[in-house]
Amino acid sequence: MMHCKTLAVILSDVGRNTRSSPGTMGDLVPVRNFTHVAISTNYGIIHRTLSVRPYKPMSENTQNIPPPPPPPPVTPRPFPPAGHRAPPHPPIYHQQPSTPSSGCAPFLIHGFIALVVFGIVGIGVLVGGFFLIYIATEAFDEIKMAREEKTLTEKFVAGNRHADDKIAIMTIEGVITSNADGFIAKQIRSVLSDTRVKAVVLRVESPGGTMSGSDYYLHLLKKMKAEREIPVVVSMGSLAASGGYYVSMVGDEIFAEPSTLTGSIGVIASLFNASELLEKIGVESTPITSGPHKAMGSFAKPMTEEERAIWQRLIDENFDRFKQIIREGRKKEFADNPGELDRLATGQIYTANEALANKLIDTIGFLDDAIDRASELADLASDYKAIQYKPKLSVMETLLDSRAPNTLLSGKTLTEVTTPKIYLLCPQVVPVGE
Repeated sequence: MMHCKTLAVILSDVGRNTRSSPGTMGDLVPVRNFTHVAISTNYGIIHRTLSVRPYKPMSENTQNIPPPPPPPPVTPRPFPPAGHRAPPHPPIYHQQPSTPSSGCAPFLIHGFIALVVFGIVGIGVLVGGFFLIYIATEAFDEIKMAREEKTLTEKFVAGNRHADDKIAIMTIEGVITSNADGFIAKQIRSVLSDTRVKAVVLRVESPGGTMSGSDYYLHLLKKMKAEREIPVVVSMGSLAASGGYYVSMVGDEIFAEPSTLTGSIGVIASLFNASELLEKIGVESTPITSGPHKAMGSFAKPMTEEERAIWQRLIDENFDRFKQIIREGRKKEFADNPGELDRLATGQIYTANEALANKLIDTIGFLDDAIDRASELADLASDYKAIQYKPKLSVMETLLDSRAPNTLLSGKTLTEVTTPKIYLLCPQVVPVGE
């Protein structure tokens, strides 16, 4: 391709033969042909002759226009020889300046700086991690406490649904075992924290339980009653015997349904002797004890007379406490007549009518009768609502029996009743030997 360096167009006699039209702004009107055009390049001059159709002058005044100066002469340059090519531009290389070598010092300095930076970052991450763990722990505890507060629901039972004052129906059902975080304890805490509760109806549906569990819940109920200064009325269900009757001693009055079974005032220790069975199947018990009576109560060996006497002493002592609790709970009936209580405290189960005749209860009536009586004792008239606490259980918790009320077939209850302990239980609910 031909590269043009300069371009010169020589227009011969154009200036002398052009005129300006008086009716236009400087329009030039050629009147003669272009005579010659020369194009100058790096390789010579290209000559071309052009022709233009002449125009007539538009005005006579164009004769006075002076001609332009002639163009400078163009010197022709010879063409390069055949096959000649322009040399390419030489490549340009950017060479970085060399730096003098400093040995291992820069690496040591950089390594020390990196170590310090990573150390500071690591300490920051460690401190931040401990802080986050602390915050998470505190948040988890708060969530747990909030969840514990919401594990009980209130079910409306009777009265005015929109009333502010409440009569709380607390429930004790199943085999009673000691559990400081169980359903019974949570109901007691709810009553203590709710100032709108003006009276309590204690619904008892239990064959009893351990001596320690019954005594523990009676202690909590008495403490609740004293702190809140509210009346407590007991309503017995189908069975409120032994430990169920024991916890009923917190009541100002005791109601029993016509078909209620109660009483069973007594103490029992369920002990088994399976030594002959173990001998038949080739199992021998070889306990190593610190004393002669450490293994007493074990089902792997027969009981000695000395061990029986010790167990009997324990039973008698707890039996005396049972009767003392009854005398404190029913002062009018048995405080001044301990012999009458001894006559009734044989472990016998009584019907509602028999219990009423023997002054073990106050009235035969149902739950709604007990609620009405509680409202009278609290001077609430009819402006109250009776609510019953219910446990809020998930499906998994119900299946695993982790928070449900104790039943005879629950794993915890079976462990309790098969361990050598002293029980306030009806004989029908736990197998005992002769």
